[in-house]
Amino acid sequence: MQTNPTHTSLVAVGDSFTEGMSDLLPDGTYRGWADLLAGRMAARTPGFRYANLAVRGKLIGQIVDEQVPVAAAMGADVITLVGGLNDTLRPKCDMVRVRDLLTEAVERLAPFCKQLVLMRSPGRQGPVLQRFRPRMEELFAVVDELAARHGALVVDLYGAPSLSDPRMWDMDRLHLTAEGHRRVAEAVWQGLGYDPEDADWHTPMPATLPPGWVMRRVADARFARQHLLPWIGRRLTGRSSGDGLPPKRPDLLPYEDPAE
Repeated sequence: MQTNPTHTSLVAVGDSFTEGMSDLLPDGTYRGWADLLAGRMAARTPGFRYANLAVRGKLIGQIVDEQVPVAAAMGADVITLVGGLNDTLRPKCDMVRVRDLLTEAVERLAPFCKQLVLMRSPGRQGPVLQRFRPRMEELFAVVDELAARHGALVVDLYGAPSLSDPRMWDMDRLHLTAEGHRRVAEAVWQGLGYDPEDADWHTPMPATLPPGWVMRRVADARFARQHLLPWIGRRLTGRSSGDGLPPKRPDLLPYEDPAE
């Protein structure tokens, strides 16, 4: 791996994790790890270009159909691909199809960039995700296999102790907080060969006293009402939170800080 490389462009492909939910900016848009990573890379390379094609709720088939051809045509130095996790969280999931589609995505992207980046996505502890964990780990095994075959970089977030901490997750329990996204950006940054800005990103935050029983029950009730029940409703009706939404950065253009 090259140390402190020079990259001139980045294209991010995926779903809500790469779009940046729930790293909310004052104007109501999302930033996220990919924007943070692009900002760091742009600071080193004048004229650095960045596109983010990710849209919340997308399944791997939609990513392959809607984002992969566009990303391949851009010919960026670095392409990040994170997808398939939404499929594993569906009540019915054909893991053979997920494997085939993820394989297709990697095969179509790898020849058109200098470095393809894949990830083992982070996962917090909890009963809702616990039932889907075998599927998630099957997906990550496919990621590892494809990376070895195509020379892709795998960033292992699933094995990072810091990202399993509930404090790194928004109240919807599906998306990272701003601090979680910052740590993901650091992990990818280091994986690409840059000098660490936070060598301890994977180290858990200092322990604090857990909330009391009453506060936990209130939080559980709020989570179920505001997030879990709507999520189940979309799964049962075949709808997605990203239906009709365009990518936030559809073109490979010079980087601009979304927070400015």
